[in-house]
Amino acid sequence: MPPVSSSPPARRVLLTGATGYVGGRLLPLLEAGGYQVRCLTRHPDHLWERVGGRAEIVRGDMLNPHDVRTALQGMDAAYYLVHAMGARAFEDEEQRAATIFAEAARDAGVGRIIYLGGLGGGSHLSAHLSSRQQVGETLRRSGIPTIEFRASIILGSGSLSFEMIRALVERLPVMIAPRWVQQTAQPIGIEDVLAYLLEALEASPEVQGIVEIGGADQVSYGWLLREYARQRGLTRFIIPVPVLTPRLSSLWLGLVTPVYARVGRKLVDSLRHDTVVTNDRARALFTVRPHGTGDAIRRALANEDRELAATRWSDVFSSLGPSRPRLGAQYRQRLVDSRAIWVRSGPLDAFQPIERIGGRVGWYFGNWLWRLRGLLDVILGGTGLRRGRRDPNWLAPGDIVDCWRVEALERGQLLRLRAKMRLPGRAWLQFEVAPDASRGGSSIRQTAIFDPRGILGRVYWYALAPIHHFVFAGMLRGIARAAGRAERT
Repeated sequence: MPPVSSSPPARRVLLTGATGYVGGRLLPLLEAGGYQVRCLTRHPDHLWERVGGRAEIVRGDMLNPHDVRTALQGMDAAYYLVHAMGARAFEDEEQRAATIFAEAARDAGVGRIIYLGGLGGGSHLSAHLSSRQQVGETLRRSGIPTIEFRASIILGSGSLSFEMIRALVERLPVMIAPRWVQQTAQPIGIEDVLAYLLEALEASPEVQGIVEIGGADQVSYGWLLREYARQRGLTRFIIPVPVLTPRLSSLWLGLVTPVYARVGRKLVDSLRHDTVVTNDRARALFTVRPHGTGDAIRRALANEDRELAATRWSDVFSSLGPSRPRLGAQYRQRLVDSRAIWVRSGPLDAFQPIERIGGRVGWYFGNWLWRLRGLLDVILGGTGLRRGRRDPNWLAPGDIVDCWRVEALERGQLLRLRAKMRLPGRAWLQFEVAPDASRGGSSIRQTAIFDPRGILGRVYWYALAPIHHFVFAGMLRGIARAAGRAERT
């Protein structure tokens, strides 16, 4: 059984890296757990919208001893979740920051340090992994009980490793891959990493040192690429070749993934080694039982869908000022076409023509083009526009609207339709209505979202971009006319 803490739980916690991937997801969990959280960040403006009102935000730099000492005063525990991968001399910066932090934490009487580093062993570690492990050693030498978690690939929507896997699979039907695709890793889902980080706060002082964490499976990077492809319904071929050096591999990654070449090279250097858990210390000390790799990928994709469903495009693309169509914009991997129009009507009146869309009313513009698209869908084995709609005036979640299904409905505010037609990907059409406080009336925002499946999906989107622009813009003007007198902003 994991040791039970005999000391008072840490209630005042310093969180560094709150604007990063792991720290940004840990912050709301700490707040929900009732902890008094203080965030040290160089960019407080990036955090204001993320905190739930409980966290304190302090401006500071990890390389400034005064800033770090000030932030650590009165803290029971501290998370060290920062790195300098983007810097040229990242090893020097990481060691300086760790030394400053360790000394300041000792002087402030901090009771525990929790650090997330990189998994890997052997005498020929990459510069990146070696630096991460030296940071852990520096923190442990402070004399403060320090838990250094070492993790392999972290899988979660938005994580650097996951985005690299996704970009490679989505964009390359045939991958000429370096030898590192045959190396073994032990990926872990972001939810399991967060569970370890949270449980560490309540662990007894005796729980310290290096704790290797990983998911339930040990797999190759090639297997990861194929499993992602399988879950996305894609067929991919991987051809390993021995000639790609780390530098060439990083440049290759920079061309086909969002990872720019400098960070890509550090990642590739790390991928040359197996990164697997070598002992059962994590299982003995913690109650977390990590999920398998396939499940972690499934959860990453599902979480993305939930985040997408919760997104208010009126916030992402502000309707204030000139509202230019955002054709071809990208949100995560989704391609987005968003535009807005102002109408004199109130939100309920403005929403009425939106709720009546499709069926006998039609789509307010280019109905012959919609019929042509429906005919093409029938030819491809779909049902086209033949299903119409259940009621001409009212909708409910789950209703069919021609070749769409109602996925979400908030009467007077939001309608989200999901395409049921044959497509090389998934598509949504969303309408948002909100009162305009400055001019009266309402703002109607129309957003088309497309999740392309592989390179064919992207070709489809960009090939039809001019038609989408023509049809969606005309549709929004038609809805505005139906809602009353409109004035385009």
